[in-house]
Amino acid sequence: MHADLLFTGGPVLTPEGRTASAVAVTGDRITAVGHDEVRELAGPRTEVVDLAGRLLLPGFQDAHIHPVPAGLELTQCDLTGAKTAAETLAAVRVYAATHPEREWILGGGWSMEAFEGGTPTRELLDAAVPDRPVYLPNRDHHGAWVNSRALELAGITRDTPDPADGRIDRDASGEPSGTLQEGAMQLVGRLTPGATTADRLAALLHAQRHLHALGITAWQDALVGDFLGMDNPADAYLAAARDGWLTARVVGALWWDRERGAEQIPELVERRAAFSHGRFRAGSVKLMLDGVAETGTAALLEPYLDKCGCATANRGTSFIDAGQLPKYVTELDALGFQCHFHALGDRAVRDALDAIEAARAVNGPSDTRPHLAHLQVVHPDDVPRFARLGATANIQPLWAAHEPQMDELTIPFLGPERAAWQYPFGALLRSGAQLAAGSDWPVSSADPIQGIHVAVNRVEPGGDGPVFLAGERLGLAEALTAYTAGTAYVNHLDDGGRVSVGALADLVVLDRDPFAGPPEAIAETKVALTYVGGARVYAAQEA
Repeated sequence: MHADLLFTGGPVLTPEGRTASAVAVTGDRITAVGHDEVRELAGPRTEVVDLAGRLLLPGFQDAHIHPVPAGLELTQCDLTGAKTAAETLAAVRVYAATHPEREWILGGGWSMEAFEGGTPTRELLDAAVPDRPVYLPNRDHHGAWVNSRALELAGITRDTPDPADGRIDRDASGEPSGTLQEGAMQLVGRLTPGATTADRLAALLHAQRHLHALGITAWQDALVGDFLGMDNPADAYLAAARDGWLTARVVGALWWDRERGAEQIPELVERRAAFSHGRFRAGSVKLMLDGVAETGTAALLEPYLDKCGCATANRGTSFIDAGQLPKYVTELDALGFQCHFHALGDRAVRDALDAIEAARAVNGPSDTRPHLAHLQVVHPDDVPRFARLGATANIQPLWAAHEPQMDELTIPFLGPERAAWQYPFGALLRSGAQLAAGSDWPVSSADPIQGIHVAVNRVEPGGDGPVFLAGERLGLAEALTAYTAGTAYVNHLDDGGRVSVGALADLVVLDRDPFAGPPEAIAETKVALTYVGGARVYAAQEA
């Protein structure tokens, strides 16, 4: 039986290493892996791809990503390319001037390190856009920058109390300064005009094209639901899956409303059934346990430090009651849901692991495959618990490097001991933990190769600064596995994430073999071809 697709002439990354040089695909499956003998499967209609020394490997998968908000931001006031305050404000001015018809100026992606203390002021925005309200989430989407008009429309004054799950930043006189953290974002976000279903679908398809160009064939959407005014992507996924436009394989993590309790679980069961169709499955639940370290909202076991290095009264924010969390997780696990935790600080990580341990004690072993995302600060005592409990470490490698947000807004407020516990990829792997990898796009670049570069080097692409905690580096094969088989495991794609006979033909061809070059050059690698189920979904011009 002739193959439909045949790759020859280059290294092939299999579970055993670069042990093959040819792969045959028939339909949507890999039907042969080997060497010259595989060429015998070529027929008159077989498409033959000459690898010419380039590496063939499983398609990349992203374990924590937000494609629809990312796609929407790309069509709004996109600030992700601005590096300084001046560049950011110039981009806002240009966007406002070219879109006089927009009632609100929306978009986001500004960098905290571009502004002193990470908190730009409303006066800066007032000068750029004096006539319309502005609402711009920052790059990590845990805070938003607003102008005076937006504060006025929301009725936010010096007398407005902070919500229980957020903070209104204020100036020295007590007036709102122009940034809203965590739950306080919704005070303005709820007033912004939402995107239409057509807008969300267009954003999803735009994002999907971008992700395929990066070699990504599957992902887990880390927020399917209503949260802080963000657009719920569920209708876009359902439309794309039903109409055959969803070429990627996607798991949706249903949002756990942190203002409610177990009474929402029957609704999650209904949504799982209603939203699962074709290549989209809504079998995970996203539980956001804390915030981010840069704003002092990541949940820590011990207090943050102040600028002088003295302990403060702030241990961060726990968005879900740690006393109730084990009950929720136990019930979700019993119903077959995967729990996808946002756990950034060491207290949040411990709370998540304690909840998984409680579920295991009540329900026994299960195949729900819980995973903890971000893992910025992990107490050393909790590192071995991942393997013991079967909890996957969902890492975002791009963040594990020295850069201004780390060096100026994080390390000084953690102190040297806790700063050394950050992003312990190597320690987790050595302890036997399963690693999966993702980007949190649009928080940071969706490019897996950039993330792999940092995982291996612990230095930003193009950077020549000091290595960030060198003992936590991964090998290239280990990093690639996290972005392929590791995330396939999290997504229950047991017939994907590997190049072997019978596996799904979700494949990527790189423009070179990164194993053949120095680690410092990994980031120079590009994607040449991407296939999902044997169908080509991306080809670079030079491919």
